[in-house]
Amino acid sequence: MLEVSHYTKRYGKTLACDDLNFFLPDGSITVLLGPNGAGKSTLMKGITGFLRFEGQIRINGMPNTELASRRALGYIPEIPSFYPNLTVWEHVEFVARAYKLRDYETRAAELLERFSLTEHRKKLGASLSKGMAQKLSICLGLFTQPTVLLLDEPFIGLDPHAIKELKHLMEELRDQGATLLVSTHIIESVDMLWDRAIIMQKGTIRRTLTREELNQSGVSLEELFFATTEGESAAAETAGSGTEA
Repeated sequence: MLEVSHYTKRYGKTLACDDLNFFLPDGSITVLLGPNGAGKSTLMKGITGFLRFEGQIRINGMPNTELASRRALGYIPEIPSFYPNLTVWEHVEFVARAYKLRDYETRAAELLERFSLTEHRKKLGASLSKGMAQKLSICLGLFTQPTVLLLDEPFIGLDPHAIKELKHLMEELRDQGATLLVSTHIIESVDMLWDRAIIMQKGTIRRTLTREELNQSGVSLEELFFATTEGESAAAETAGSGTEA
């Protein structure tokens, strides 16, 4: 369960997120949509505890600053970052020690196998390709068995096999009762996965809805997104996507 109450974040005089409120129940996948600069990453970093903010965030009923909340939370960032001189498996061991995990080897090995990283266990962080780095980031975010999982643009850089495996894993986690929040601007990448959608623009939540509500509206998620965010940013995107005759 993830609850965000009156989340507000300022950078000097710039208001990046303005009084955000939502509740995500157990066993759900929520997609977080918005144009560039909408405040999605600022919200995600606040949930993880990387940023100070006004308001309150609770994970499984506990403030996100508490140790138990941090242990329950998994985070897959948009841009992976690894220690250049540690191997793939040494990164696994590093995270396991940080979380004080026991008997983690089998689960970690299964994840590496699902994402075709087994034969790259001895590769150094500095030598990983963009796709391999993204897959390792996913494995590290998942093998701690989080009950709340944040995914920031998780499909970028992945090959079709890895995309398929990640979608399967997301569905498995939802079926096990986990809460997932997926931030993306590639709507079609999550079109068949989500239960709830949150649409942000200019630091505010413009629309929240369930899949059932969308089905009743008779429009696609993409159509709803552009209808909700139409204005300066949507007009610019539409103009930029046009072609000359």
